[in-house]
Amino acid sequence: MSAAVRGRRIAAVTLGLVVGLAVGGVAGFVAQGQGRPAGVPSPATSRSPSPSPVASNVQPVHATRLLAWTPGELPAGYASKVARLRGVDRMTEVVGGTAWMTRSLSVGGAVVDRPPAGMAIPLDVAAARLASFAPFLPPADRAFLPDLARGSAVLGASSAKLRRLGPGGVLWFGHTRIRVAGVVPDTEIGAAEVFVSLATARRIGVTRPRYLLIDPTAGASRVRLTARLRGLLPKGVPLQVRASGETPYLRQGDAVLPPVVIKELFGEFAARPHAAGGWLTVDRAWSTRHLVTTTVPILGEITCNRAIMQQLRGALNEIVREGLAHLIDPKDYAGCYAPRLLRPTDPTGGISHHAWGIALDINASQNPFGATPHQDPRIVRIFERYGFTWGGRWVVPDGMHFEYVRPGMGA
Repeated sequence: MSAAVRGRRIAAVTLGLVVGLAVGGVAGFVAQGQGRPAGVPSPATSRSPSPSPVASNVQPVHATRLLAWTPGELPAGYASKVARLRGVDRMTEVVGGTAWMTRSLSVGGAVVDRPPAGMAIPLDVAAARLASFAPFLPPADRAFLPDLARGSAVLGASSAKLRRLGPGGVLWFGHTRIRVAGVVPDTEIGAAEVFVSLATARRIGVTRPRYLLIDPTAGASRVRLTARLRGLLPKGVPLQVRASGETPYLRQGDAVLPPVVIKELFGEFAARPHAAGGWLTVDRAWSTRHLVTTTVPILGEITCNRAIMQQLRGALNEIVREGLAHLIDPKDYAGCYAPRLLRPTDPTGGISHHAWGIALDINASQNPFGATPHQDPRIVRIFERYGFTWGGRWVVPDGMHFEYVRPGMGA
């Protein structure tokens, strides 16, 4: 969506309990077996410790594991109400947000990441109450829980590869030092870059509840349980419910790529958030390497990430060939590259994917955020064939918005 529209709209567990959970025998995370979106690089091999002894009567994973999230954040008290619902066997609430890393060190103390002066690297951080999250991890990776309780972190496999860090590495967020205890598959932590305890997340400013993971009781009806989940929400708050296998990663905003995958495909930048307006000053080295200003059919001159230009040109050329160019008003184009936060006054609330130049807004005035979309379905189908998702299908519609999600025709 346009910069103007976006401007208007992201107790520590005792060690004894955690250790007990680390060797307990309950279900692993079914999403481990899910593939990544087509064309997205495979995650690095997990560097988890050797499996701990686990009881032979480990229960099978829940084939019906559910993800539930609401736009922005979960309402206060929602998780505790869900935990008491009939049909819920286990549940954990995951908080998430953006933390700004100021440097990182290898296990030997060598500097790995050093952003330009006055800038930091935004990292997607998730956290949960460790006792409730433990059953959602495979038994082997519960061995990390005592380290998390002591203030360490685990990295997702893609994050570890991007960071060039493994166990023993160190992340600095301002004056806060967090040691890396290990690496787990992306799917185990919802494709977050960094996973920590709730107490550690609070230290770096990440406190917003983002989604729930739910294991229904045996034989529970998904339809009835979903209706109960919706019934607990305040009037007008939309809910998205997904099951394992319906989305690559069990996390909020699952219609778009998670930040770590965007970084793999389109580069990682350092930036400095501005105090007012929600804009970012992005490292010029990244901008020079990844952005391009060029002329395309219908829209004229635009600035986007150079990696999407082939697909974008392909979609616009097909629209012209099909005689549909009149359905896009070049004067109502609202931009592609726009480096800004999702929440103008909150640097922890997430970064617009426009900041990577991988989304564009067309026919903006006719398709404002939150309103019924009015894009011609023929235009939507062409963009989707070329690898873009349409915001008009989202939980809260953003009808002007088209965003890269996969390689498309001609890519």
